Amino acid sequence: MNKRDPPFMTIQRNDSSDNLIFHMKNGIRRIKYKPVDYQQLHTLTEAKKSASASIQLKIKKTVQTSKNSKEQTLIKQHKQVWWQEHQRLRELRCKVESEIKSFLNEEKLGSECLSNFMDLEQELSEQWCVYLKNVIDPVQQLRADLKYRQHHILQHSGPHNEFNAVKVLEEVDFVKKQLKAVFERLNLEQQKIQNDLSDWSMKILDHSLEEKSNLLSELPMELETLECPYPDLKSSVLSEFCNFTEKYQKKLQDFDLQLEDIYRNFQLSEEDHWIYQAILDQYPGDLFARRTLYLDMLRRYFPHKSRHDLVEHEKYCDQYRFAREQRKILISNWNKNRKDFIQKAVMTLAEASATHEMESTLAKDRKKQQELCADLKAKVLQWRAHQEEVARLEMDIVVRRREKEKEKEKLWKKKELLQREEKKEKIRKYWAKKEQKWQEMEMRDLQRLEELKKLMAEQSVKDKERVKYRQELLEKRLMEKKEVALQETHAEKERERRLEALRKQVAIVAQFDPVRMMSDTVASKARMRIGIEEFILQKPLFTLNTYNEQQIISDPRLRFELALREAGLHKTFYAKEILPKISPHKPPRKDMESSVFKI
Repeated sequence: MNKRDPPFMTIQRNDSSDNLIFHMKNGIRRIKYKPVDYQQLHTLTEAKKSASASIQLKIKKTVQTSKNSKEQTLIKQHKQVWWQEHQRLRELRCKVESEIKSFLNEEKLGSECLSNFMDLEQELSEQWCVYLKNVIDPVQQLRADLKYRQHHILQHSGPHNEFNAVKVLEEVDFVKKQLKAVFERLNLEQQKIQNDLSDWSMKILDHSLEEKSNLLSELPMELETLECPYPDLKSSVLSEFCNFTEKYQKKLQDFDLQLEDIYRNFQLSEEDHWIYQAILDQYPGDLFARRTLYLDMLRRYFPHKSRHDLVEHEKYCDQYRFAREQRKILISNWNKNRKDFIQKAVMTLAEASATHEMESTLAKDRKKQQELCADLKAKVLQWRAHQEEVARLEMDIVVRRREKEKEKEKLWKKKELLQREEKKEKIRKYWAKKEQKWQEMEMRDLQRLEELKKLMAEQSVKDKERVKYRQELLEKRLMEKKEVALQETHAEKERERRLEALRKQVAIVAQFDPVRMMSDTVASKARMRIGIEEFILQKPLFTLNTYNEQQIISDPRLRFELALREAGLHKTFYAKEILPKISPHKPPRKDMESSVFKI
C-alpha cells in the first residue's frame, strides 16, 4: 500500500439501531421503553455533585495542610540557621569590642587619633543615654501606665470610661508622632553616615586601585638603584620587566572589563544586592538543602522579584565571584613572579658587577705578576747554581755510604750461610729420630692387628656354634608353644561345654510380672528407710571387701613416698626415678593387671 493513498475505512450500520431512533423520534410506544423519572435523575446528579465537591474540598485541605507543613519545616530550618548566625555574630561582636577596648586602653600609643576615638566613644555613650531617657523611657512608662489603666478599668467599670479612653488615645497619638519625628531624624542621620562611609570606601578602593596600577606601571626601586658596569645588560633587564608587566596589565584589564559587564547584568540594586549577600552568608556551605533555604528566604525578602530573576542574579553573582577570585590569583601570581624576577635580576647584575671587578683585579694582578717574574728569574738562576753544588756534594756522600753498605752486606751473608748450615744439620737429626719412632709404632700396630684377627676368627667360630644352639632352642620352644596352644584350645572347649551345662541349669524360669517389675527393690527400700524397724548407727549399709589401714600403711611404696614428702623431695627427679622401681610385698596377680594403657 502506498503512503500517498487515502486510508481505507469501513462503516458498519445496524438496522435495528436506525429503527429504534425512528421510533423514539415519532413517539411510537413500545412495551420495552419506560417513562423517564427526571426528578430522581436530578437528585442523583445533585448527590454526585455534592460528593465530588466534598472530595475536591478534602483535596484542597490536604494540599493546604501539606503546604503549611512544608512552610513550617522551612521556617524551623530558617530559625535554626538564624539562631546559629545570631550566636556567631554575637561572639564576633564581643571579640571585636574586646579588641577595640584593649587597643584603646594601651597607653603606649598616645596619638591624637586614639584620643579622638576615646572622645567619640564617650560622646556616643552620652547620646545613647539621652536617647534612652528621652525616647525609650517615656514609651516604657506609657506602656506600664496603659497596662495599669486597663487592669483598673476591667476591675472597676464606671461612667467616665469613654472620656478616659479618648484621653489615652490622644496621649498615644502624641507619643507616636514624637517617635515618628525622632525615627525620621535618626533615619536621615543614618542615611547621611552611610553615604559618607560609602564615599570613603569608594575613595579607599580607588586609592588601592591607583596604587596597584602604579605598582604595575612603575619600575621597581631595587632595579633602578642597582649599579651595573654593563649598560646594555641593565637596559635588557628593564625592557624584559616592562614586557612582563604589560602582559599582566592586559590580563588585569580584561578581568576588570569582565567584572564591569557582569555587574551591569545584576538583577538587583546595590542595596538589594547587599541584602542578598548578607542572606547568603547566613547559610553555611555545608548546610543540607542550602540553596533551597536561601532561595526561599530571598523570595520572602524580595516578593516583587520572580524566582527566575533571583536565579539569574545568583548565576551572575557566581560569575562575578569567580572573576574576582581569578583576578586575585592573577595579582598574587604577578607579585610572586615580580619578586622572583627582581631577585633573579639582582643576582644577574650582582654577578655582572662581580665579574667586572674580577677582570679589573686580574689585569692589576697580571702587571704585578710580570714584575715578580723578573725578580724571581734572577733568584732562580742563583738558586740553581747552589742546588747543583749541593747535589754534587750529596752524590759523593751517597757513593761512599753505598760502598760501606756493600761491605757490611757481604759479611752478613757469610754469617747467614753458616747459621743455615747449622740449622739444616739439626733438622736432619730431628727427622731421623722421628722416622725411627714411626717405624717402632708401625711394628707395634701390626702385631696388635694380627692378635685381633686371631681373636676375631675364634669368636666367629664360637658365634656360629651359639647361633646354631639358639636356633635349635627356638625350634624346641615353638614346638612347646604349639602343644600349649592345643591344650588351651581343648581346655577352652571343655570350659565352654561345662558353662553351657551350667547356663541350662540356671536358666530363667520366672513368669511375666509387671507389678514386681515396677515395684521398689530391696536396695531402694533400704535407702528410703522402708521396712526397717530399728536404726543401728554403727552397722554399715553394705559390706566392703577391701584393704584395711594396717595393710595400706605397711606398703613400702607409701612409706617411701611419705618420707620423701616430709623431706620435701617428692617432686624431684630422683623421686620420679626411684618410685616406679620399688616393688610391693606381694606381686599383683596377672589377671588384675590393667591393659587400658597398653592399647
